[in-house]
Amino acid sequence: MSEPSSPNEQRLHRRVVAISIGAALGGFLFGFDSSVINGAVDSIQGKFALSDAFTGFAVAAALLGCAVGAWFAGTIANRYGRIRVMVLSALLFLISAFGSGLAFGVWDLILWRVIGGLAIGAASVIAPAYIAEVAPSSFRGRLGSLQQMAIVLGIFAALLSDQLLALWADGADQELWLGLEAWRWMFLVAAIPAVIYGMAALRLPESPRYLVSKHHDDEAAEVLEQYTGMTDASAKIAEIRESMGQDEERSLKDLRGHALGLHPIVWTGILLSVFQQFVGINVIFYYSTTLWKSVGFDEDQAFLTSTITSVTNIVVTIIAIALVDRIGRRLLLLIGSAGMTVALGLMAVAFANATVNDAGDATLTGAWGTIALIAANAFVVFFGATWGPVVWVLLGEMFPNNIRATALAVAAAAQWLANWFITVTFPGFASIGLTFAYGFYASMALLSLLFVYFRVPETKGMELEAMDADVKVHRGQFVRESM
Repeated sequence: MSEPSSPNEQRLHRRVVAISIGAALGGFLFGFDSSVINGAVDSIQGKFALSDAFTGFAVAAALLGCAVGAWFAGTIANRYGRIRVMVLSALLFLISAFGSGLAFGVWDLILWRVIGGLAIGAASVIAPAYIAEVAPSSFRGRLGSLQQMAIVLGIFAALLSDQLLALWADGADQELWLGLEAWRWMFLVAAIPAVIYGMAALRLPESPRYLVSKHHDDEAAEVLEQYTGMTDASAKIAEIRESMGQDEERSLKDLRGHALGLHPIVWTGILLSVFQQFVGINVIFYYSTTLWKSVGFDEDQAFLTSTITSVTNIVVTIIAIALVDRIGRRLLLLIGSAGMTVALGLMAVAFANATVNDAGDATLTGAWGTIALIAANAFVVFFGATWGPVVWVLLGEMFPNNIRATALAVAAAAQWLANWFITVTFPGFASIGLTFAYGFYASMALLSLLFVYFRVPETKGMELEAMDADVKVHRGQFVRESM
């Protein structure tokens, strides 16, 4: 999209910032809904007399819903528009909040959590796509990073609300209001941001690229002029229409190409998503209590240590927002991969020197506890400042107009499946040994470095209409030849 032609073209247009924040509210619910169960899981296990294995299944079931929601979000967005997907997602969040909070058994709780997963998956697709399609190219990275900022804020809000509700009730399994236990209210409070998200979505303008695809050129011109400051929208609309290709219904068939059945750029998006999860970000702190205890924190200070981690995530996301449009997406990913490789490698070495008792619990003694703690937090910093937000930015902007929503849906679905795989395999990895687990994640971080160097293009400052599905990427540059 052409940059605003106003005297203050280096400043973000307030309107486009506002609508980007509105779209990113889906990311807030993404983070909130996926994390809120953490404070309720012990009470759920006790309430319904679940085994550890079944409790893990109940928690992980939502991830499969996320994959399904992401898979279908692109098709729905192409057919009915980006805004309607946001509204549908908000409605599913609302249903999940009430259903989970009022669940009468574990099976209907799983059903409501899967419905929440559908909403998370849809939100994970539509927010980056929409923001990329309305943002000026010079600010697209910063605005796209709002998705990750909203996610980490949602995680922190869920953590805080869980803690407060449990505190007010003197325990998550104790009654709080209206005869309902605190853990039920942990789910019910998600209805508040769900309603806010739905109301905000109804006030957002539709994506100009979707409008052009449906031949609503006048509406597209109005959005381009009002929200980007563009003075000659007709030329941009013609450029968008040309990039859309043939006027036909979009589907998964559009992703077919010569590289193992898919366009090369689609494979790049899928592998970006998989590597983002395979570095182990969602399980790295399963043993955080051990790390924090090794430097003097008590086990009952879990909320404090989790808060420190959440605040760290927020701070480093701000750093990413400041850098992504200055030094580019590719360099940030390379820095992140290198930093994560070193940090995870140090954790593997630290746990190789741990003492393991008869129950299989690892204890870090001497300097190894401090080393592991520093390495774990360094990993969070490197991930949060690079791979966390930048992958969402790239997924929103790297695909051509005619396949963006569909390709993003496939990549996001792959990300949720990778998330599920890493979550369910961690206990097995840990039973082999934490050195093996962290060594595996370190090897994935190293592979991600090589992948970015050879296969990921730099898209900083590029117009969305310049993206091509069939190009080869060599060392960050587009090369027009077969993959």
